[in-house]
Amino acid sequence: MADTKNEKADRLAAALRENLKRRKAQARAAEPVSVPAPLPDDVTR
Repeated sequence: MADTKNEKADRLAAALRENLKRRKAQARAAEPVSVPAPLPDDVTR
């Protein structure tokens, strides 16, 4: 019985780690690409 609980806990932990990795990758992919603002000397009028 104890082995079954340990196996279940191990599977759950592994699934949670994979889910976290996937969510982090999705969050990184969804971040807007930021373009640095031009410096005052670079602005043309």
